[in-house]
Amino acid sequence: MDTLLYLLIGTYTAGLSEGVYLYRFDITNGDARYVNEVVVDNPSYMDVWDGKHIYTVSEQEEQPSYANTLFFDREQEKLTLLNRQETEAASPCHIAVAANGEFVVTANYGGGSITVFATNPDSTLAPASQHIRFEGRGTNVLRQDAPHLHCVKFSPDGKYLFATDLGTDHIYRFEIDPAQRVFVKETSLKSFKVADGSGPRHFVFHPSNRYMYLINELSGAVMGFHYHDGELVEFQSIRADTLHAQGSADIGITPDGKFLYASNRGKGDGIAIFSIHEPDGKLTKTGYQPTGSHPRNFVISPNGKFLLVACRDSHLIEIFEIDPATGLLKNIHKPIEINRPVCLKFILK
Repeated sequence: MDTLLYLLIGTYTAGLSEGVYLYRFDITNGDARYVNEVVVDNPSYMDVWDGKHIYTVSEQEEQPSYANTLFFDREQEKLTLLNRQETEAASPCHIAVAANGEFVVTANYGGGSITVFATNPDSTLAPASQHIRFEGRGTNVLRQDAPHLHCVKFSPDGKYLFATDLGTDHIYRFEIDPAQRVFVKETSLKSFKVADGSGPRHFVFHPSNRYMYLINELSGAVMGFHYHDGELVEFQSIRADTLHAQGSADIGITPDGKFLYASNRGKGDGIAIFSIHEPDGKLTKTGYQPTGSHPRNFVISPNGKFLLVACRDSHLIEIFEIDPATGLLKNIHKPIEINRPVCLKFILK
């Protein structure tokens, strides 16, 4: 594994930031060096395909909002915006690219929908080919007045697309058909209901592909599910946020599958730390690491040594070393100072 990787930082651009920033990051000692940037409006979430093409949302509260294609020239260490397409809905906040790179999907928080794009032969985005809207509301009258799609991801085998709806307390699942131009089979929709008022946000599959874990923004609970061939069966709910801040945000697992982390905002900003019992997937809370203000997103280095946290309102990225035996975090005090960071991704190829 290369010791120097490229790190992408997405930001909110209403302040001093311009868009997506490129850094070199040393996964042996946590050193980071600025390389390049590209102007993109509010790239609040990104996904990387083939080590060269990066897809980002432009999260705007009102239409038009966009999905963007970026190109990374490794030799020149340069990011370029290639094109953008309208999502046909407000506030796209999450984006995922299929394993073959032929389709890209956004979750549209304000639009209560997901949008599907085919990609062109040059990997740029074609105009939206599907726009799937959802209906309903939840029990929290202030936060769940309508559907609020927050995350889209493909299953490990690539057969299904999952989407979380903070507004209705549902996880949605679609079958996908990459052989067809209609990529998402709308008639295959299946939903999984979670506890009222939970507010499903982000989720992650365990490296074994036997478990899926969900962080709920409103309840602050992490839910564990047995996963097999598109089916989810809940087996645990454990709190990441014990202060009822209703601001839990992101979730991630170390590459060895031993530890799970969940970020919390609003009160006691920080990262909840859990150990994973591999035989049954059960979580045990083992610690809590305070962070800067509003830790919206974080990323774990591919070697499992570092956890980097985007602290939006502190205008910095904190870098923590992961104890391989306990999963506890140690701040190495090498922060990356940047205005309103909200998304972190490594370029792995």
